[in-house]
Amino acid sequence: MEPKPEHETKEDVRAESLLLERAIGGWRGIIDSGLPTMVFITAYIITGQQLQPSVIAAVIAGILIVAWRLFRRQPLQQVAAGLIGLAVSAIFTWRTGKAENFFLPGLLTNIAYGSAFLVSILVRWPLLGIAMGYLTSEGTSWRRDPALRRAYAAASWLWVVLFFGRLIIQVPLYLAGWVTALGIVKIVTGWPLFLAAAYFTYRILAPILEAKRAAKASEVPEQPL
Repeated sequence: MEPKPEHETKEDVRAESLLLERAIGGWRGIIDSGLPTMVFITAYIITGQQLQPSVIAAVIAGILIVAWRLFRRQPLQQVAAGLIGLAVSAIFTWRTGKAENFFLPGLLTNIAYGSAFLVSILVRWPLLGIAMGYLTSEGTSWRRDPALRRAYAAASWLWVVLFFGRLIIQVPLYLAGWVTALGIVKIVTGWPLFLAAAYFTYRILAPILEAKRAAKASEVPEQPL
C-alpha cells in the first residue's frame, strides 16, 4: 500500500470539487441567488402584474435569506453579493416603473462574465485556471502544464457559451417587455444551465487533475520499514 500523507494540504484536495463548493457556494449559493427571482416572478403573476408588491416580495425574500444564514452562522459571501444585486435590481425597477428592468442587472452581469471569460481565453490566461489556482493555492503553476492549460481553456469556453447563450435568449424578451416569459426563461436558464456547465467542467478537468495527483503521488519516496 502507498503511504498516505499525515496532513492533507490544499493541493491534495480534489480541486475539481472546489469549483462548486467554494467558487459558487454549492447548492446553498445557487438556491440563495435564484430564490428572489422566483419570488418576484411568482408575485408578479399572482398580483396581476403589480410591480411594487412584486419588488417588495423579492426584497423581503433576499433579506430573509441573509437573516437565516446569519442565524445559522453560515458564510455570507455569495448571499451578500446576491443581496447587492437584488438591491440594484429593485432600485432600477422602482425608479423606471418597468418590471423588465428587474432583470437588467442580471443581463449586464452575464455580459461582464461572458466577456471576461472570452478575453481570458484569447490572452491564454483562462479564468477558470486562475480561479482554481487560487482555490488550491497553486497560483499560476498550472500554466507550465500544457494539458492542464488546454483543459482550463476548454472548460472556460463552456462558461462563455453559458453567459452569452443566456443573453441570446433573454435580451429579445427584455426588449419586447415580456416580463413573465423573461422571468420563466431566467429561471430555466439559471440553475439548470449553471449546474450543467459545472458538471461538464468537472468532466473536462477531472481526468487531467486525477492524472496530476497520481503523478505527484508516484514521486513520494517510500517510507523506510
